[in-house]
Order: sequence, then structure tokens, then C-alpha cells
Amino acid sequence: MNQAGVVHRALSPFVYTYDQETVHIRLMTAKGDIEKVELIYGDPYEWEAEKEEDRDWNFDPEKEKSWKVKRTLMQHNGSDATYDYWFIAIRPERKRVRYGFEVHGDTTAVLTERGWYDEAPLDHPGYYFSVPYVHATDVFDTPDWVKDTVWYQIFPERFANGDRANDPAGTKEWGSEAPAFQNFFGGDFQGVIDHVDHLQRLGVTGVYFCPVFQAPSNHKYDTLDYLKLDPAFGDEKTFRKMIDVLHENGIRVLLDAVFNHISEEHPAFQDVLEKGQDSKYANWFTIDSFPVDPSIPNYEVFAFERNMPKLNTAHPDVKDYLLHVGRYWVEEFGIDGWRLDVASEVDHAFWREFRKEVRAANGTCYIVGECWTDSQPWLLGDQFDAVMNYGLTESFLTCFATGETSVRDFSHAVSRNLNWHSQNVNEVMFNLIDSHDTPRALTRAKGNIDRMKLLFTTLLTFPGSPVIYYGDEIGMTGGQDPANRACMEWDETKQNRELFDHVAQLIDLRKQHPVLANAGTYHFQRIDDTRQTFIVERRQGEQVYLLVVNVSEEVQSLSLEGTYESLLDATTLSGTIQVEAVSALLLHTYKKKQVVDIASATCFFSVHYESNGWISKPLRSFGSNQVDFGGITSPASATAIKSSIEVGCKWKATAACPESTICSRPAYPL
Repeated sequence: MNQAGVVHRALSPFVYTYDQETVHIRLMTAKGDIEKVELIYGDPYEWEAEKEEDRDWNFDPEKEKSWKVKRTLMQHNGSDATYDYWFIAIRPERKRVRYGFEVHGDTTAVLTERGWYDEAPLDHPGYYFSVPYVHATDVFDTPDWVKDTVWYQIFPERFANGDRANDPAGTKEWGSEAPAFQNFFGGDFQGVIDHVDHLQRLGVTGVYFCPVFQAPSNHKYDTLDYLKLDPAFGDEKTFRKMIDVLHENGIRVLLDAVFNHISEEHPAFQDVLEKGQDSKYANWFTIDSFPVDPSIPNYEVFAFERNMPKLNTAHPDVKDYLLHVGRYWVEEFGIDGWRLDVASEVDHAFWREFRKEVRAANGTCYIVGECWTDSQPWLLGDQFDAVMNYGLTESFLTCFATGETSVRDFSHAVSRNLNWHSQNVNEVMFNLIDSHDTPRALTRAKGNIDRMKLLFTTLLTFPGSPVIYYGDEIGMTGGQDPANRACMEWDETKQNRELFDHVAQLIDLRKQHPVLANAGTYHFQRIDDTRQTFIVERRQGEQVYLLVVNVSEEVQSLSLEGTYESLLDATTLSGTIQVEAVSALLLHTYKKKQVVDIASATCFFSVHYESNGWISKPLRSFGSNQVDFGGITSPASATAIKSSIEVGCKWKATAACPESTICSRPAYPL
């Protein structure tokens, strides 16, 4: 056994409280080295002894007793190129637990906090790792609503021009030239209002807006005033109306702010340029020497952008100013969350206070940071709920868009990503395939729509909170910024409507089947690098879904164990199946449907019944006298449908249903 390859510390994401009753525990072992792992665990104050008087909670070496433990097998939870990952969820009866690992390879040994032992030491629990107590206040309280949200990112200046009256001087005709860092096309809040129907048809439930605050550029990441909307986008009345319209349509609002730096034209920095070290704002920035010289520059900036001086967020006045901004837009306009630009370059102490402020204004406010690397320090429950998951973005793109990496490489990246974050974070992770900061995904795929469909299929069946960059759903292209920030194409004859329909169907399926989102496990059932195929199993109890993916340029044959129904085209599949080149199948365990004979009925009204978040499928017709119950998802829904038939019909169960087509009308005489 390679003991040096076994890794655990009593810190997140190795151990953490998932909710007020559940503790999650993970272990890493050298890949292929370990056959199984048993968790040894128990209450630190509970002992076993023959004599009743020896079973008191306190340790006493004079008494003949041993620590009382349980043993449970851990689940193999994925692999990358270096490690196997193991997982278990336990519910300590008294909210406290000590634990260790019995690791089985070519030998067996027990890992405790004090090191390795040939057998589990049970004379005292002090050897073992500890969760001293599960406090409700220590549980990572990510917002539940985010788990069901599909985001749509809007670059406000390029989405739609709904009000020419607020166009800045020199505004170009919509889409009349290539996007550049300096040109303007008049996108605004009214444009979003005018096209909310597009968002409805697509099915998204959240909009992430790039900055909307007053700024000189078209991207608005060089803020002049955090408390004023940019007049080119509209006034507060229109902004409030836009938020209300989005909320009325079940769409949450996420605003973008950059607290790392501001515009060189910001009044505070201009005051420093004028007054030097005598300015009351001199300590708002990190300045090497006076007078300030923007031509060098002799002050800290974002990257090497001298027009974006970096803020000193440790200064009390800066901190108070920015914390007020964070709370203001939540309280005054009812926004639902913040996306924080260049978040990793702002101090942790500031973000801890920021979370307290905005959560005081809205207890379910979502906070996501722009961090491009391992982000664990920000994801401990005291700063961000999630980050933009760029680490996994590239793995999606190089596997499905460019074909540079293998399906096994993809599985390694996914397993590592999911196991390096707590489940609380995974369920609300901001997962994306491109953004305003990267080339568009379809450009990375060299215009191949099949690869774009595959990207969307894998993204929208992945845990977390997926993000769609505006225009991706209709096939827009563009390289690195500013080329990726073109005007939205509103001429439907120039849109790829097949791609739009594919994305809309996937979003709808994600809503109908929560296991495809965050209600189920995610496990690679089969990986074939030679044929570039893999199967992912999504499971919750007896509900099983399969994502069958073929990344290769050829049709591939795969075998299925059992019978499945395709969620994309309603066909039934079993045995050996054919998977088209660069495509995916989305399958659900097939269940025979119950059919009723209503020969004596004069009419029938189909029922859509919602119960516990599950909605029955539309009823189906099989000729003049038979109707399929559809997808009965609970006894309650079955009763509702049955009752609706019994109101005016005599019925009896008949044989399993034949192939069918969905009824075109919700109610009709038979």
C-alpha cells in the first residue's frame, strides 16, 4: 500500500457540514492502489464495557472499556490521473463525531489524525479526526434557488437598443460594424424589456448583467460612480421596470461590480491627481510616490492598465463606501445577487464583511466571484457562494469543442473539480463555456454546430448553475474580446433556430427532471478513450438517467443494460445502440405506462398535475378509446388523473401501451 498517497485533513473539502444533520467526509488515495475504504467513526463520549459502571463518558485508563465505533464502506467517487476519491455522508446522532479510515489495498492499515496503525486503536478516541460539533451557524448556507437557476449573461451595450433617446454621441447603427473597445451601439435596459420574450422561450431563470454603473467605456468595468446607472443604459425608473419585468417572468437578477479598481476619471482619483498626498483620498489607493504620474504609472493598477487604479479595500473609508454600494442595490432595487470582478485580488477580510452586509439586506443573496484558479480560500462559507468555474470551462472546450483532449481527460477534470469543492458549492457553482472575457465557444469549435450542441448537452446536464452567454444559443461567433462582444443578432433568418430549440429543450428537461441538475449523483459509468465515448449516470434512489456521449467523428455502437427512454426524442432503447458522430443521448429508465379503456366516455380532459415539484407528462391518445396516463410521478398525481377520468368516464386498466404520438389538443371528444 502506498501510504504516502493517502490524503486527508479535517478541513473542507475533505470534511464539512453539508446541512444541520449531515457531515460529508472525503479521502484521496493513490490511483488504483486501494480496493476499498471503511470509515471508522463514533461519538467521542460513547464507550463499550462489560460493567455498567465502566460505561461513563470520561476516559479512564483504569477501567476495562473501549471506544464504541461503527464501520461503513465509503463510496468510490471518481478518479483523476493521480488520485482515487472516496466519499461518505453520515448523520451523527448527537451532532459530533470522531473518525478514521481503514484502508484496504495489498495490505490493510488504519489512518488516524495521529498517523497509521496496523489495527484501529480503540482505547481512546483522541487518535482520530474530529468534527467537534455541527453548529447550524457553521453550515455553508448557499441559496437554494440558485440550484434550479439557468443563467443568461448579458453584455448590456450589445444586447438590444430599445431607446435611441439615451444613445451616447457617435452611436453606430446596430451591428453595422465589428465590435471594438471604443464603439457604441446603444444597448440598454429598454432593449432587455423589449426582448424578455426571447428569454422566456429559451427558458432561462436568471440574468447576469455585466456592469451597469456609470463608466466611460462600453464594457463599464472602469467605474465612475457605483451609485449611479450609466445614462446610456437608461434611468432608475427604466432599470426598476426591467427588474420587475424579469422577476414577474421568474427570472432572477445578478449584477456585476468591480471593487478591485475604478476609472482614472473617478472623482476620488482625480482629487489625488490634483492635490497629491494632501488629498483626503490619497490612502484610497496604493501610491509609490508623489506626485502621481499616470504615464509611469507610480501607483498600483489592474494588470498594466494605468486607467484603472487599484483600490485599497483595507482602508476604512473605501470599505464603508463599497459595502454601502453592495447593500444599496439589494435593498433599493431588489437585485438577487452579485458577480464580483477580479475578486481574487481583493482581500479576504473585505469579502467577509461584504457577505455579512448583503446577506443582512437579503438572506438568500447569491455571491459569485471571478476567480480563475483553485478558489477554496474563498469558498468556506464566509465569502462567496461560488466562483466562475473557468477551470472546468477549458476542460469542456478542449474535449467537446476542439477535440484536443480525450474523454478520459475530461472525466479526470470533472472528478477533480467536484471533489475539490464541497457539495454545497458544487450545487451552485457558476458553470460556463464562454463569457465576455473569452472567445465564444462556437468559434473555439470552428463553427461546428454539432460540437456546440454537445457542449450545451453536457453543460445543461451537469451539477451546478449553468450560464449561457448571450447569442450562443443562436450560433453567434467571435474571438477574444472585443470580437466576442458583438451586437445580438435579432434577425431570425440569421439565427440558428435548430440550436436555439436544442438549448431550450435541454433547459426544459433540466427543470422537469431535477436529477439532471442537482438532485442526483454524477458518476462516470463507462469511459472508452479508443472510441471517444463515455456514459455518465445521474441517479437519485431508483431514478436513473444516462448521458451517453460520442465525441468521435464516427457512429459508435454501445451496449445498454436495461431499457431506456430517450428524453430528446421519446424513442425506447435497449441492447446495442447506435450513437451518431459528435452527439449525445439523454436516457431515462423506461417504465411501462398504464393505459385505461374509456370506451363509454363522452369526453376526456387531459390533466397536468403538479406534486412535490414533479409534473406529469402530457397524456397520450391511442385511438378512440384509450388514453395513456403519461408519466405518473407520484400517487397523488395518479389519483388526480384517475379522478379526472372517473368524473365522466367508466374506465378499466388494459395492457401496456403501444407506440404513440402526443395528443395535439388538451381536450377533445373521443
